[in-house]
Amino acid sequence: MSQQPELTSPSLAPSPAPAPTVTSSPAPQLQPVEQQAPGHTPQRIPRWLERVELFLRVMLRMYIGLAIFYAPWSGLLPTYFPQVLAYLPWSRALWDQNPLFMQFPALGVYASNGAVRGLVSGLGLLNMWIAFQDALRHWDG
Repeated sequence: MSQQPELTSPSLAPSPAPAPTVTSSPAPQLQPVEQQAPGHTPQRIPRWLERVELFLRVMLRMYIGLAIFYAPWSGLLPTYFPQVLAYLPWSRALWDQNPLFMQFPALGVYASNGAVRGLVSGLGLLNMWIAFQDALRHWDG
């Protein structure tokens, strides 16, 4: 059996349209015209809505960055500052007593490494930096 494709499509007949003729005069320059329905004007997003969206986006990124920055060190913080447990009793459960790390002990060993904690905290700082840069880039007065 050969591996060649079958040619089953019918051949197309030539188009009945006349062939274009070439003229010696230069083609006129056409100006682009936007085709719009009559009575339809494009809507612009209000400035206050753009500002609110930027504010919420920056605040969400800052909050997520702060949470990622804090999470790896949350279990060690009460050892140095015992009064933290009074205000944040769940702080050890974020990293040191995380159910995922308890389910997989090998992952917990890597997660307790200081370099891994620093890397995750660095990602949180990077997220906050991106949020700050986004706020400055879109701030125009």
